[in-house]
Amino acid sequence: MSLVFIEPAKINDLNDIMTIINSSKQFLKEAGSNQWQNGYPDENIIKEDINNGHGWILKVDGKTAGYAACIIGKDPTYANIEDGEWANDEDPYATIHRLAISGDYRGQHLSSQLMSNLISAMRVKGIENYRIDTAPINKIVQKLATSSGFKYRGIIEVDNEPIDPERVAYELNLMDYE
Repeated sequence: MSLVFIEPAKINDLNDIMTIINSSKQFLKEAGSNQWQNGYPDENIIKEDINNGHGWILKVDGKTAGYAACIIGKDPTYANIEDGEWANDEDPYATIHRLAISGDYRGQHLSSQLMSNLISAMRVKGIENYRIDTAPINKIVQKLATSSGFKYRGIIEVDNEPIDPERVAYELNLMDYE
């Protein structure tokens, strides 16, 4: 059994994180997705995540195996939703972005552990609402979202993907499980 946990990302984790991000970009490309194929996310965005305290790394037996940004606060990308609506648009929420698992660890269900740990870390901060989005072709993240308790809410558009900006959006409200 492996020791698996998350911790806040630090600048000295940047090389490992970018290796994971670049591996994930290639994985998405090979799957036929336009997501993350225009340079996003780049090193500057990851540095910004880290400097703002939003970056988290997944550690497996002391090695960096995954990355995600978890940002508390209103995300302008989620302001307009088509073909649906948010179940809770009043309470604060955390948005999970840039979730990626190293190619060396793919297939070990670590994304579920990363998601669960992020939710736990944010719950400690009093957050009970969560949002995530992905490209319609990205069935892996869609399955991760639904298996983690997220509900499909509709379609949003992102401004960092000019080729294919449409994203399926999901929401998790922990009070639904109390």
